[in-house]
Amino acid sequence: MREPRDVVDDLERRTEDRPDRTKTADQRDPRQSAGEDRFAGYGIMGLPFRSGHVLGLRRFPESSIGPGYRSVWHRTPDDRWTFYQDQPAELACTRYFGSAVAEVREGPIHIDWAGPRTFRVTAGDGDLDWTVTVTATPVTRLFSALDSALPDRAWRSRPLLEVMSRLAGPALGAGRVRLTGLAPDGQRFAANPLRLWVVTDSTATVHGVPLGEPGPIPTQAFLRDFAIPQRGLFVVGRAVFNDPAANVPGHRRY
Repeated sequence: MREPRDVVDDLERRTEDRPDRTKTADQRDPRQSAGEDRFAGYGIMGLPFRSGHVLGLRRFPESSIGPGYRSVWHRTPDDRWTFYQDQPAELACTRYFGSAVAEVREGPIHIDWAGPRTFRVTAGDGDLDWTVTVTATPVTRLFSALDSALPDRAWRSRPLLEVMSRLAGPALGAGRVRLTGLAPDGQRFAANPLRLWVVTDSTATVHGVPLGEPGPIPTQAFLRDFAIPQRGLFVVGRAVFNDPAANVPGHRRY
């Protein structure tokens, strides 16, 4: 299995070579359904810390609604979410999760790889500093092998994604996993994890305060139907969001 840094480098280069992969809202692929937003990239689905803090990372070089973007999610022990992102709300994660977020901070986010399996994330003018190391396991290799085994249409099947969700959580020791459901702002999401690794080590500080040791929290965190895994998972894959209201004449979210 290839190292995660090599897979990520290929994704980033492919986008640089194909600038048409990022489009504005009025340049959608004609095969794309009305109200359907598509993304491809990588990130940490979620990483809980025993202190009660939770972090997440999204890097989507490919976006059907605008430039690719980076986003870091932070939840405090009292369930207060802050999203850091390098694009405006309508072009980033707050397009779908904004109603559940207490604070949004827009500005540069840096992801720097220190080795084939270790990277560092900084955001908020240095307010957030996060280092992650990941590795493959027999279970993650098995799930990653599904990418070549399943046809593209299978990844769009809600029943199949629901079955995979039920299997993935216990198999990965990650609590509940939801690959399809409703986002806080009402859109239906479908997540396609095509490559998978687990987090083996991580340190993070927010506003200079260490978050402590990674590990499950007493009550698993959710953003409506989206479950934050109880174990750190690094994923390369795709996401699709469907907004039913987009088909209503005269509707405009932003």
